[in-house]
Amino acid sequence: MRTILLLLVLLPGAALAQDRAQTLADIRAELTALNAEFNALKQELVTTGAATSGAAGGSALQRMDTMEAALTQLTAKTEALELRLNRVVSDGTNRIGDLEFRVVELEGGDLAAVGQTPPLGGTDGVIPSPITPPATGGAELAVGEQADFDRAREVLGQGDFRTAADLFAAFATTYTGGPLTYEAHFLRGDALSALNETAAAARAYLESFSGAPSGPRAPEALLKLGQALGRLGQTPEACVTLAEVGVRFPGDISATNAQIAMQGLACQ
Repeated sequence: MRTILLLLVLLPGAALAQDRAQTLADIRAELTALNAEFNALKQELVTTGAATSGAAGGSALQRMDTMEAALTQLTAKTEALELRLNRVVSDGTNRIGDLEFRVVELEGGDLAAVGQTPPLGGTDGVIPSPITPPATGGAELAVGEQADFDRAREVLGQGDFRTAADLFAAFATTYTGGPLTYEAHFLRGDALSALNETAAAARAYLESFSGAPSGPRAPEALLKLGQALGRLGQTPEACVTLAEVGVRFPGDISATNAQIAMQGLACQ
């Protein structure tokens, strides 16, 4: 019983220090279990008559009522946070879907072929648990993946932009979802930009960002997507995209460059 009471007293502080590997769903499940144990303990106190025993700060039942109110409030805050995060995921997914549609339209592609944009952060708007990396450090690469990537990057460095773009496109198709795939999309965007194929470059930057919106290339990918949209004459979309860089990545050099680009486009 002392253990349960201690958990109830410490829960608000513990909730603020939840390990990142723990999802909101885990927290809600624990709150539900604690509520059940709390109600059982409260019933036990009432049944045994211990609830009326006097002590500093009031009876045991009074103290439990106070803790129950705090637990209920914490549960409500957790649910509100989950709803807020789901709205953020939905809004971000819709924005990326709109950009995908716009870029395909600019490329002259088949709009009917534009599939449904997968939710940011995982499927069905559920925030997934982080994946523990292998003991060797970093995600494992498929056989030949690093060599194929290095070859494409070497060709890009040699200035053969067409071949590099083709190699990165083949890489992304072969190693879909791999740890280097979104870097390949980004570098393919650079190669296409050098070829003045701006619409295709915008699509590559979009694929890089949407596939890894919190990855190390995400700020620059979003910046270059906005710049590409500006060069394509899509000023409103470019301004919104560039403004998003500062919102998502404040303090990053890409946010500063986005502000400069917005001034060049006379964004309001």
